[in-house]
Amino acid sequence: MRPVLACALLLLLGAAAPSPPALSPLAFEQIAPAGTKMPRFKVDAAWPTMPDDLLLGQVSGVAVGPDDSVWLVHRPHSLTGTDTGLAQTPPIAVCCKPAPPVVRFGKDGTYMGGWGGAASAPSVDGVSQWPVSLHGIFVDQANTVWFGGNGKDDHVVLNYSADGTFLRAFGKRGETKGNDGTDRLGNPSDVHQVDGMVLVSDGYVNRRVIGFDAKTNGYKGRWGAYGKPPIAPTRQGAFDQSHAVDPSKVANPKSDIFGDIVHCVVPTKDGHVYVCDRNNNRAQLFKRGKDGVLTFVRDLAIAPETGGTHTVTDIAFSPDPEQTYLYVADMMNGRVWILLRKTHEVLGAVGRIGRQAGQFTWLHSIDTDSEGNIYTTEVNTGRRVQKLVFTGIE
Repeated sequence: MRPVLACALLLLLGAAAPSPPALSPLAFEQIAPAGTKMPRFKVDAAWPTMPDDLLLGQVSGVAVGPDDSVWLVHRPHSLTGTDTGLAQTPPIAVCCKPAPPVVRFGKDGTYMGGWGGAASAPSVDGVSQWPVSLHGIFVDQANTVWFGGNGKDDHVVLNYSADGTFLRAFGKRGETKGNDGTDRLGNPSDVHQVDGMVLVSDGYVNRRVIGFDAKTNGYKGRWGAYGKPPIAPTRQGAFDQSHAVDPSKVANPKSDIFGDIVHCVVPTKDGHVYVCDRNNNRAQLFKRGKDGVLTFVRDLAIAPETGGTHTVTDIAFSPDPEQTYLYVADMMNGRVWILLRKTHEVLGAVGRIGRQAGQFTWLHSIDTDSEGNIYTTEVNTGRRVQKLVFTGIE
């Protein structure tokens, strides 16, 4: 190509308007009868845009804020020297550095910054309360950010302002008093604030949901499976991901106690709460009373015969006022199940196990924005976030 022509072509390409993101189809299984309408999605393989020198580790939580910005927590310690050559002293490669543990993106995927780490957390008895392994994230209507941890001694839920200023904590690092403890936690996995209560799924050591008063931080109550007192045995020692795919662990969707990973607590707009009982391949649905008491409503088994890492890791809803559709993240099968929330009829599922766009490896956390898009995260060797773009009800 002649130099003049090449330069002209480059100028023309540079002046062209950016093209809209290319959306790719997802693996889809319809389970409801033919003709049943349900939400449809495609994946935006270009979302999000990371700074050139930053990298995410295991992405263990996603939450959409009231302004539709997308918040993530990830695990910088899951990155190795072959990932973070730029962070070595001296640098051993042209890229990369771990992103801050808490990061924020615009709906369009623009990186909006991040913060966090041991120095940002309060110190108790000379020990930073920052978790070793972040787990779960929630952003409330005041745009404050909540998360916990499931690493060794991570028995704390932390609450920060959007700019990374510490606000308050529940529990204490290194101390757990089991399922009966009212001022201590045991590897909390998820947290939500609703109707004046802070609800925590507590989680990887304990096997319960615990509630605190959102104004006073005082203890409100604790519940095990079926709303009974939480009597399940607590985990001895820190959770080990390498043992997660254990064929000897058989799910029991009818168990009278929670399994050993109570993985999420997700309230609805109409006064209910879903609790993810991951290793029993089920969610349990509760009614939230005016006094904050949780009353059991029903079990919801998802692919109940599944083994390995099991199924129910997180739950989200369509954004309409009735929250018509329920989305359930399934780690082992690498899919997001679509249910009609009113009846819990399973309509279909999107995704499959894999590493390409719209496929999932260790699918962990999900949330939706005001337009109905779903955001998904992956841990272990997945280590990414994806945006499933809502394309309509068909």
